[in-house]
Amino acid sequence: LPAASLAFPAKSFFGAPLAATAASVASPLPRKPATSTTSLEVVAAGKKGYKMKTHKASAKRFRVTGRGKIVRRCAGKQHLLAKKNTKRKKRLSKMVQVNKSDYDNVTGALPYLKVNRKAN
Repeated sequence: LPAASLAFPAKSFFGAPLAATAASVASPLPRKPATSTTSLEVVAAGKKGYKMKTHKASAKRFRVTGRGKIVRRCAGKQHLLAKKNTKRKKRLSKMVQVNKSDYDNVTGALPYLKVNRKAN
């Protein structure tokens, strides 16, 4: 049977009348004209260079104080604490400044760290 002979209007699977869906498919949205990038934009984008990546494990282990010193936690405070006395555990829980000879290694792993190399 043709769709015109039916008593009810023919509908698509989603419930919209078939005539409406056909009309919406036939009239696409107006398109913008394609714009080409100029050579200046390409050169400017090429000059940005490579973005250094932060070593995420190092970022969790080191931080910078207000004066620009790099500090870290002491080792030996994670487990087997029953045999260590209170004074030792208290000393191990404090933050310690990273040795100056290790600054190059830390700043290499964390390139965007605001470090003051002249700070004591």
